[in-house]
Amino acid sequence: MREVAIVGAGMTRFGEIWQSSLRDLFVEAATEAMRNASADHLDAMYVGNMSGGQFVGQEHLGPLMADHLGMAGIPAARVESACASGGVALRLAFMEVASGMSDLVLAAGVEKMNDGADVTAVLASAADQEAEAYHGITFPGLYAMIARAHMEAYGTTEEDMAAVSVKNHRHGALNPKAQFRREVTLEEVMNSSLVAAPLRLLHCSPVSDGAAAVLLCPLERAKEFTDRPVKIIGSGLATGSMALADRNEPAFLDSVSLSAGRAYKMAGIKPSDIDVVEVHDCFSIAEICCLEALCLVERGKGGEAARSGLTALGGKVPVNTSGGLKSKGHPVGATGVAQAIEIFEQLRGESGDRQVADASIGLAQNMGGSGASSAVHIFQRV
Repeated sequence: MREVAIVGAGMTRFGEIWQSSLRDLFVEAATEAMRNASADHLDAMYVGNMSGGQFVGQEHLGPLMADHLGMAGIPAARVESACASGGVALRLAFMEVASGMSDLVLAAGVEKMNDGADVTAVLASAADQEAEAYHGITFPGLYAMIARAHMEAYGTTEEDMAAVSVKNHRHGALNPKAQFRREVTLEEVMNSSLVAAPLRLLHCSPVSDGAAAVLLCPLERAKEFTDRPVKIIGSGLATGSMALADRNEPAFLDSVSLSAGRAYKMAGIKPSDIDVVEVHDCFSIAEICCLEALCLVERGKGGEAARSGLTALGGKVPVNTSGGLKSKGHPVGATGVAQAIEIFEQLRGESGDRQVADASIGLAQNMGGSGASSAVHIFQRV
């Protein structure tokens, strides 16, 4: 298996982007990634997208996006794994380059969520339809149950979850492409309206439009495209029970633990070797649970992490330096690739005011549904 590097990245601003269509967003991000690597062609392309058909009525995104990028004829396919679609697209691109089938492969993600669809209903399609959605459950409701289970098992508080939001907004305020570039206070989070108790509005990620893309090639060719490649040293993918009620421990994300274990094994590293992390904080409780499943903190200690400063910029394990899904935004198909871009830029020393000093190894974890799928990638500065 060949060693694989990321040599270029491109990303739109995240937010309510009324002036751009789904294809416009994709082409903007993909063109930037190719331009940054001075690449004039692709061998293949994977497009992460959760629900183009429901959000904007557009399926068959592989050939559509290849055509509008000026690359008609290349192998191109849409990848769907709910909110983990981008992370899975990255894994498939990594596998294609590692296998030797292709040399220049684009992994991208895109979503247009603000054009009139019933977002709650579309996102609920990533839950178990018979066991959950049919009975009226929503993702805020599912994550509220996860939060309640964690609170009862470990004494986690609403303030612990609010501290995650405060931290991630502080980071996002430094990110020029974030949807919400403003800080929030603990009091603002705690006084925001209840969505699904105990989760409040400012515990929840927003509805977002956006796209992100990375260009992969064999490490041995990376210097043709950049003098600062970033190597992908680990990739793990796992699944868990779709329905929350079918899990033995609702407060523990099995798929995250399994995907992380596979990525750590491939990379040959320990959790303590990680310098910077992006995790899937679709709700603040998700960051807490992901930290535990990734073995970055002990089980039951995730609630203390943001409040103690452990996961803040300047802390021992900076988490979601981009602002995370909470502040940066969450255009679901694009999220996993955007996480990889944050790590890519951190390891290249390009993150400006949110730069983690001397970062050499980073991890990105992207999750689908309430934890039914998880993709973990580990990156290393070359």
